[in-house]
Amino acid sequence: MRLRRTCRESAALLLSRQDRALPWVERLALRLHLMACKACPRFERQVETMEAAMKRWRRYSESGEV
Repeated sequence: MRLRRTCRESAALLLSRQDRALPWVERLALRLHLMACKACPRFERQVETMEAAMKRWRRYSESGEV
């Protein structure tokens, strides 16, 4: 069990957690990396912003106002 992740691995986990539930080891490794890294929390916020924008766009397009 390896808890230390690179930024590239952490970014992949951030994107993967949108599609699937991460196992506890991956969640822990990601949390530890986010606490130690300055850049990855920014990327996490960007991913969350894009996810929220896509949800709003889907609601808008499903309402038939496209």
